Amino acid sequence: MADDDDLVRRMRRFETRFFPRFRDAYRRLVEQGQQPRTLFIGCSDSRVVPYLLTGSGPGELFVARNVGNLVPPWDASHGYHGTVAAVEFAVLKLRVRDVVVCGHSHCGAIRALYEEPIPEAAHMNRWRDLARGAALPVVPGAEALRRTEQRSIVLQLERPIEYPMVAPRVRAGELFLHGWHYLIEEGRILVLDVESGAFVPVEETLGQTGDGSDPAMHQLQ
Repeated sequence: MADDDDLVRRMRRFETRFFPRFRDAYRRLVEQGQQPRTLFIGCSDSRVVPYLLTGSGPGELFVARNVGNLVPPWDASHGYHGTVAAVEFAVLKLRVRDVVVCGHSHCGAIRALYEEPIPEAAHMNRWRDLARGAALPVVPGAEALRRTEQRSIVLQLERPIEYPMVAPRVRAGELFLHGWHYLIEEGRILVLDVESGAFVPVEETLGQTGDGSDPAMHQLQ
């Protein structure tokens, strides 16, 4: 009950303190509709807060989160694929310009690749297979886990390219894909540099875009 009461108090704080300050902005978002430029595909991990990481406000990000920030391959069976549906909606309906796949350090889904499956977690066991190709043939230490996290981000980025609504827009230069690795303990985001194939600090890319925009949004095109 104590936890429930705390959540209620936080909701009440939003209604009485936060919302009144941004009432006009919320009303515009309702009247004009949302127009986010970025689809953020991130992990469900409670330590990953997309709006905090990107300094974004309401209406600026379209967010899809799941265990391990994994992206399924294109499946013409039209089953219940929440992440694929989010990509479809973001690209076809919202016309986003950027798709970010953001992994993070100390990811439980990645560590699970090196552990025995949980018998009662049939869905999770199957889901983590989407990252299986990133696993290394080693005993997992800190460095191996970090490498696996980054390898998985690259693996997930390869899949949307095969989506029929994504591929032509990427070729036309209308849609850009990006890979980020959030280091929780350092408060830093490493960005995938396609030319080198490495994840590099954002500060190393400053000044590379030439258009005054966020360099982290120009690394993978």
